[in-house]
Amino acid sequence: MKQQNFFSNIPDNLSEEIIETILNHNNIRIERIISKGQSSPEDFWYDQSENEWILVLAGKAMIKFEDESIITLHKGDYLLIPAHQKHRVEWTDPKQHTIWLTIFFS
Repeated sequence: MKQQNFFSNIPDNLSEEIIETILNHNNIRIERIISKGQSSPEDFWYDQSENEWILVLAGKAMIKFEDESIITLHKGDYLLIPAHQKHRVEWTDPKQHTIWLTIFFS
């Protein structure tokens, strides 16, 4: 068993978003995602077979849904995205790290 810290090993400059699986067991997957200005590619939509629960631990981001609605998430905000609800990361703050805790489950 090795203790780790969710806020360690974060590079200052991110050319690409960091996605790390923290736990993958049965019907649950927990990821740490670190963004700094990254967003989903144009015309790309996530259409996942799992539910996704998101918690923004630092920074801020905007999630856009297929119906054109946008939700802005700030530090401490969380959101449940049901399976197959098409969405994309519209924007993450380019001036600071956005650190996400994401939980995927069926």
